[in-house]
This record gives sequence, structure tokens and C-alpha cells, in this order.
Amino acid sequence: MERGHFDGLFLADTLGVSDVHGGCTDAAIRYATGTPRHDPMLLVPAMAAVTEHLGFGITGNLTYEAPYLFARRLSTLDHLTNGRMGWNIVTGYMQAAAQAMGAGAIKGHDTRYDVAEEFMALMYQLWEGSWEDGSVVLDHANDTFADPTRVHRIHHDGTYWKLDAIHMVEPSPQRTPVLYQAGSSGRGRDFAAGHAECVFLTGKTVPMVAPVIADIKARAVARGRASDDVLCFSLATVVVAETDALAELKLVDFQRYVSVAGALSILSTNSGIDFSTYRPDDELPRIRGDAGVHSIVDAFTVGDPSKIWTVRGIAEASALGGRGPLFVGSPQTVADGLIDWVTQTGSDGLNLSAATCPGCFTDFVDLVVPELQARSRYKTEYQPGTLREKLRGGAGAHLPASHPAEHARRGERASHSAKAAERAFSTE
Repeated sequence: MERGHFDGLFLADTLGVSDVHGGCTDAAIRYATGTPRHDPMLLVPAMAAVTEHLGFGITGNLTYEAPYLFARRLSTLDHLTNGRMGWNIVTGYMQAAAQAMGAGAIKGHDTRYDVAEEFMALMYQLWEGSWEDGSVVLDHANDTFADPTRVHRIHHDGTYWKLDAIHMVEPSPQRTPVLYQAGSSGRGRDFAAGHAECVFLTGKTVPMVAPVIADIKARAVARGRASDDVLCFSLATVVVAETDALAELKLVDFQRYVSVAGALSILSTNSGIDFSTYRPDDELPRIRGDAGVHSIVDAFTVGDPSKIWTVRGIAEASALGGRGPLFVGSPQTVADGLIDWVTQTGSDGLNLSAATCPGCFTDFVDLVVPELQARSRYKTEYQPGTLREKLRGGAGAHLPASHPAEHARRGERASHSAKAAERAFSTE
């Protein structure tokens, strides 16, 4: 991935073994859909040790995390990677996870976002407000590591958490890691517009994806942020070979290993709908519950009313690489398709999935990247600096003044943020 100048490696994660499909865990275990699943945070240091530029986006479920400990772990990883960490903010959607974590029933969809709002406010206080810029002085002559007058206790007495402590870790290169989010429901879009720097989206067609991207960016502007403060990355899978014919043969080979039953197990988990209770040719049900990701069902129903999706159809469409478009062909054909997709959807980039791993990534780096570079549609070298600087073209290692985290800042940096925000307001 680093040889191909990928911005980052994204590690999805869930808690609990799904028991949605068939009302038990048999499908999850039989098809290895979501289990076993190892802790992504423990994988990052090993990968960071042998890379220099590649970013790492890890999923952390804030519903079941202790804010104080979680903030320390991510700050530690941002130090270890020299500023290459990102956090995919999730609120959870599995009843099995709630039971595994001792929470009983999963909280309602909108309640989970209420929890998330408070969690983020607390994270900003720890990451941005506890240690001022310049608080670490490393003054050997005066036997001082940090200036105590510039390190502050965080006092938080909220609905869901209480905290009275100093952040355990001195400011990391980015302070707050790059913030990813993947919620596409109405409440999820509001959350992304307010907090996220990068949003992952799924959808098989342009009508599924383009309106969501436009809506998220419009909501960001309504919250006082610029539309490009939120970068939208749409899911895509690429099967490429030297010629179109060879790529089609490779696709046929991949399809021999597709498990429709396994795909339905994953879809049951993600949507909260037990697809074992439906016949393959049944129309995709337009239902939703508190468990599951609402946008999954919406994307295939109300998101694209021009097509009627059956249970078998959505399983086959999702089985190879996920719920994004599939691009098959030579480097030239794939490049044409990717450029057209990005243009029509308004995507800022792609979240590249894989039919085989690492084979599909190797093929992409060897064949598609040079083609895109030749068309000046892909970078030829990395931007220096942190993950945020790479994604933002060197705009800065820390969150911009337009981000809500600015309210947690203290000291000189807080004054600069306020002045920057005032200048932006007066310019508009």
C-alpha cells in the first residue's frame, strides 16, 4: 500500500459474535463472518514500524469505551506512528455486542448518537484542552519536563460520563487523530457534518451515493464548516488485469468462491434483518429496527427507487468486495470507470475494498496506480507530515479552527483559533 501511495489502511471492527442470521451464532461461526476478529489497535504498531507514510484508521466503538482510557490509547498510537492515526467513530449496531459488554439491550439509534455527542465533547477536552501548546518545555537546566501551570484538569459532569483528571499523555503530533465516520442515516449525517473529517459511504449506483455526499457537505456548511472540511470516500472494488478479457476471466475465477449464504449472514448482521426468514426471490424488505445500520436498507430501497432489489440480488451484489460498485477490466478501462464514478458522485476519493487480499491491492498498485498517475489523477509522492497533513495538502497537523474541537482549546493556541475563526467569518 505504501508503494502505491495509499493514504491509509482502514481496519473495521465490531464487538460480539452476531446471532441475527437464523437467530443464533451458527452462521457467523460457519462462514467466519465477523468472527474471529482480533483487536485492531494491537496491529498498528507492528505495521507502523515498517512504514513511514501510510496512515492507519482504526474503528473504536465509543458506546463501550471508557473515555479516559480510550483517549490515552489513541494518543499513544499517534505518538508511536508519528502522527499517522485515524479513528473511525462508531456507536455500535449489534445487540450481540451490547450483551457481550454487559449492557443488556442495545440503546436506540438516536440515543446512541446522543451518547456520541457527549463522548466527542469529552475527547476534545482531553486531547485539545488538557495540555496547552508549549506546556512540554524539556528544560534540563531547571529540571522541568512540563510547565504545570499550562496543564489543566478536565472537569466533566455529563449525562453519561463523569471525569475529573488530567490527560495522561502529552500532546501527540496530531493531538486529535483524524476523525472518520460512516453513518449515512439522517442522524448519522448530522453527526458526520459536525465532527468527521472523512466519511465512508457505500452504494452500488450513483443515485445511491451522490445525494448522500451532497447532503453531508451541505449540512457541514450549515454548521459553519467548509464543504471540503468533510472528505467523502465511497466504497469500490477493482478487478484488474493486463487486458479486459483477462480481467473478466479473473472475475469468473473469483466468483467461483462467492458464498451467498455467507453474504446473507453479513447482511443480517449489518442490517439487523434476519434474512434466513426470507426466500431468495423476495423483494428486499423496507424495515428497520434499533439494531443494525439503517443506511444499508435505505441505500437499496429508498436510495435508488429505480431498481427493485431481491434478497438474492443484494447478496450477490455484496458478496464480492462489499456494497460498492465493481470495476472490472484493463488499467485503462478501470481508470475510466473510477474517474467517471468520482466525477458523478462527487466523491473525494475511494475506500478500496478487495475480492482477495492482498492480491487485489497488489494488482491495483501495479496496474491502476501508474495509469492514474499518467493521467495526473493520482499523486506520485507523499505529502510530508502527519496523516491529516497528507489528506489536507499540508494545511496543518491539528484540527482547523472551524472544527468544534476549538471550543476545548486553551492558551495561546486557543487565541489563534478564535482569531482564525473570526477572520473566516468576516471574509464570508
